[in-house]
This record gives sequence, C-alpha cells and structure tokens, in this order.
Amino acid sequence: MLKTFRGGVHPEEHKDITAELHTEFMPPPQKVIIPVSQHIGAPGVPMVNVGDTVKKGQPIASADVHLTAWVHASISGKVVEIAEYPSSFKDKSLAIVIESDGLDEWAPGLPMQRDFEKLSVEEIHKIVTTAGLVGLGGANFPSHFKLTYGPEKHIDTLLINAAECEPYLNSDYRVMVEETDRVVLGVKIAMKSLNVKRCFVGVEDNKPKAIEGFKKAFANVDGVTVVALPTKYPQGAERMFIKVLTEREIPAGKRHSDIGIVGLNVGSIVAIANAVEKGIPLIERVITVSGDAIAQPKNLRVRIGTSFKDIVEYCGGYSKTPKKIINGGPMMGYALSDLNIPVIKGVAGILVMSKDAVAEDEEYPCIRCGKCVDACPAGLVPSMLSILSERGRHTEAREEYGVFNCIECGSCAFVCPSKRRILQYIRYSKAKNAGHGHH
Repeated sequence: MLKTFRGGVHPEEHKDITAELHTEFMPPPQKVIIPVSQHIGAPGVPMVNVGDTVKKGQPIASADVHLTAWVHASISGKVVEIAEYPSSFKDKSLAIVIESDGLDEWAPGLPMQRDFEKLSVEEIHKIVTTAGLVGLGGANFPSHFKLTYGPEKHIDTLLINAAECEPYLNSDYRVMVEETDRVVLGVKIAMKSLNVKRCFVGVEDNKPKAIEGFKKAFANVDGVTVVALPTKYPQGAERMFIKVLTEREIPAGKRHSDIGIVGLNVGSIVAIANAVEKGIPLIERVITVSGDAIAQPKNLRVRIGTSFKDIVEYCGGYSKTPKKIINGGPMMGYALSDLNIPVIKGVAGILVMSKDAVAEDEEYPCIRCGKCVDACPAGLVPSMLSILSERGRHTEAREEYGVFNCIECGSCAFVCPSKRRILQYIRYSKAKNAGHGHH
C-alpha cells in the first residue's frame, strides 16, 4: 500500500456526469482572441500585424528569453485587432484577434511526420521550445523549460501526473483513455529529452479503466511504472505527488528539479508527442464543461482563444439559472464575472453551478476549531493566514506563517465550518506580498 500525504480531504467527485462522455470536437469559432501571455514568464511579442492573413499552427507571438512560451494561430483567417483584452490568466493581456476565413487551413508543412528516435536531444529541445507547450494542469509553466534541463541538474526521474483529483473535471481522464498511445509516445520523447531511465505514471485509483489501459500500454516500455494512487484531494498537487511516488521532499524555496525530478501533466505529455512527431504546436486542448446548470455537459476539444460564451452556447446554454460560473474546478478554480474571456492553454474546465450546488455565501468569524490545520497538506495554519490577510498584516503572513508555501488547493475552505473564504484571503495576501515570493 502506498503511503499517503498528510491532510487532504475527500470532496464529492461529481466526475460521473462527464467521465464516460467521448470527447467531441467543437467546430472552430468565427473568431478567436489569443492572449500573448498565457504562461508564467515573459509575454510573447506579436510577430504579425493587423490585416495579416494567418494559417492554423503559424507562430504569432514569441519572446527572446528562456522562460516564455510561443503562441500560435489556432484557426486560419485574418488578424483583425491586436489589443488589450480581459483574460483568465491575468486581468488583462495583449491579445491577437483572428477572424476565421472558414477554411481552417494548416500553415505550410503542417502536420508533418517525424520519427523522434532519429532526432538528437538538441533537435527535440528546439522543437518543444517553439511549440508553445505549457503545463496543461493549470500551472501554465512552459514545458520546454522542464524538458531541457542539462546534466548539471542530475534529473533522474520523470513523473507523469495523471491524478486529476479536482472534482467534476475529466479532461485528463478522457485523454488517458482515448489517446493512450499518444501518452506512451510523449513519455518516451520526454525520457529521451531528459536522458532519464525512470518514470512513474501516477493515476488516482478511482480511474480503473485508465490504470488498466496504461499498464497494458507501458508493459514493454523500459523504466516506466504505472502507479495507482489513493484517491484523496489534492493528490495531484506537485509536492504531494512527488512525496507519495518517490519519498523525496522539495525543500522550501526550491523546485522539483533541485531534487532530480521533472513532473509533467498527462495532457502536456500528449502535446509534446504532437509537437515532436507531427510538428503541431499547442493550439487546442480538451476541457470538461459540467455542473448542474449546464444543459449538456460535455468533454470538448476546443481551440485556444475560443470564448467561454461560445462554449457555453455550444453546450446548449443553461438548464437552470446559474449562480456561479467557474474557470477550472470547484476547489482551485476562479469564479468568472464575464464569459467574454478566451480559453487559454491552462484552462481545464468550465463549471456552471446553480444556487443549489453552490455553498451558502455567508461567512462567519473563525472559531479556531483547527479543522483547516488538520486538512492542510502543506502543514500551514490557514486560519491564521486568513485572519492576517483580513487585517492587512501581509508581511507577518509571509515571514511568520509562510504564506508562499500554500499550494492553493482549497482543502482549508472546504472543511471550514464558518464558510470562510480562506483561499481567497491567502491569494490576496500573496498578491500583496508580490516581489517577495519564491516560485
């Protein structure tokens, strides 16, 4: 039996709503709004001008630094505007707006056929760097940064995060069962890129079909072990995941690469396979649209830049009056005030909830019961962090209570009998401490 991590919670999963729905292709929209910043690091600089004709897969923004991610056209058509637009990653971002020509034509030479076995490590590095890959689990961290560590980092283990512990979401699960062979290919490419001989694929044990499929698919791949993880939230959070699979711990202020590990989400792995083998950059992703107030819950493959509004309409609109629309899942997601924002690379789901499904909004003072302390997998005192944030004592939250060690899993708010919005207080405190944080 695997050891588990401390704390954590067991929220109702609600995954059955969409778990067995095959991924549908949503037709490309009439217009996409593509932010040049959808990732941690430097925003891209537009490489196109208003009036230009672009094709699907063509690069449209990039930056000359290592920590960034290229951005590509997700449809073919005309660039009609380059302007600031609301975004789900930052409040606002410069965005490139493309109107469809209805042809959905690929850029010249795409897709192509390449055999990764014949490519050098340097060639693989170059391909992943220009393919615009970022962590699709919501971290938005540029993937090439993780895939191009040199020998000085002593990386010895690749971890594939297929836990998908957030309730309602099945986008990773559908990729696992529908594109198993692409996952295998991506893992082989990543292992070659990093020159590692050992890989663990961790899947929560509430996904037996995915585990079985992976065990078969990886049976003949040297060095890869598929591990069924106990179902507990936040099993997929990086520190928890690493501890359970390797028994290694990341020291405060360090990254996983400092302890010889690279972790990639299962969707990101498929994106790597597509980039290296077919030359296809990251221009679409699978998302789950769910909740009790959406008319037709679906798993959808959507183009980057498609608006939340178009997606909700494609799913038949609302079946009940929505009280809350969330970008992501109920534990870590953000409530939206406006649906006119585009899906970016890190969006894994859209939840539409009626008042019956949303917890009562009224907050009560902290009763110091300590439930949040027991639930916190990062070993913090969330109650104290929320009180300090409320009182504007952000330096204290940082220096004495380690606000930056919070992984924002939301377990604290989930167990809080006073319904305190602990996670929002903590995010606010982190923002107020900006410039002092460690990434």
